[in-house]
Amino acid sequence: METRPNHAQETIVDDAYMPPSLSPWRETWRLLRQNSMALIGLVIFMFFFGIALTGMLLTSGDAPILDPAQIRLQEKLRPPLARPNLETLQPAEVPELGIYLLGTDDLGRDVFARMLQGAWVSLTVGFVAVAIAVAIGIFLGGLSGYYGQEYIQVIQIVMVLIAGVALWLAATHAWPGAVFLAIGGAAGWLLYRRYAGGSKKSATPDALRWLSRPIMSVDTLIMRLVDIMLCFPSFFLILTVVALLPPSLYNIMVVIGLTSWMGTTRFVRAEFLSLREQDFVAAARALGISDMRIIFRHIMPNAVAPVLVSATLGIASAMLTEAGLSFLGFGVPPPHATWGNILSDGKDFIFDAPWLTFAPGIVILVVVLAFNLFGEGLRDILNPKLRKRT
Repeated sequence: METRPNHAQETIVDDAYMPPSLSPWRETWRLLRQNSMALIGLVIFMFFFGIALTGMLLTSGDAPILDPAQIRLQEKLRPPLARPNLETLQPAEVPELGIYLLGTDDLGRDVFARMLQGAWVSLTVGFVAVAIAVAIGIFLGGLSGYYGQEYIQVIQIVMVLIAGVALWLAATHAWPGAVFLAIGGAAGWLLYRRYAGGSKKSATPDALRWLSRPIMSVDTLIMRLVDIMLCFPSFFLILTVVALLPPSLYNIMVVIGLTSWMGTTRFVRAEFLSLREQDFVAAARALGISDMRIIFRHIMPNAVAPVLVSATLGIASAMLTEAGLSFLGFGVPPPHATWGNILSDGKDFIFDAPWLTFAPGIVILVVVLAFNLFGEGLRDILNPKLRKRT
């Protein structure tokens, strides 16, 4: 008698021999290990992160273990691995390590201690500036991608202008004018909503009808703003703004962040435009889920991959920008040491003390290269169209 094959049994047997599925984190780690250049970049980044934290602990405070601001004029321009002359130094001036690992500068300051402090400054500037740029880019990109077809009305532009003037008056300590303007704007908005936006629209006075007139779409406004920002050379725009502001580490971070969000905005907008037409978004809308939940629960997790790659590459760009500003004298003010101002101090002694130029230059090269390698590998890992499935 002919027997029929048991397909259900074959399916069970085949499933038993299938390899277990990996979690997203393990899958990412497996792919990262296969990309040797990205793995090297990650290792260098983690090493740099540890060095930066160590530098913060050793060089900060009123009595740091390694003082990057300690001046020893009798020990100026000492070569790397040189031992201090104990006969000419006070006990407080003797380096803790008993040796100048990277030599001294023209004021006798320990270059190794200054490099440690500069590592923490560069790390802080890179991460904070990129965090500001990514936050602005995600907000504007998501707004343009999801609500891009909505039109902006005259009343909305008026309310934004009123809010801006009120904030400016508050910043200049003109509190009575700010409060009066805010109350007047709120009253005008409520009046408009009652007549032009409510059930009494037919009785809307002619003086209020023009307030509901559409001007342009949200996508057009944001994308034209991005185009305007891209027309200006970023570094020269940052240089101009920094020159007008008082020198400060916080000003550097904020200015770099406020001038670096355009690429993230375009990435997020493109992802939102693609994802909002997917079936799972249409199903969520059919179930009556709010727009905020759709954006943050369903669309944002799927649109974060290009943002991570852009942020990784942006950290390297922010560190280079800070080093360039410090080299030109517009960066972090003294007594903070940065790789850029160490490089600037050493340019006058490039033949007498080349270590002042080589030490920060090589470190900047290695760290920026590591961030770029890791960013490129992360792009291949997070994008299933580019990575090779094995």
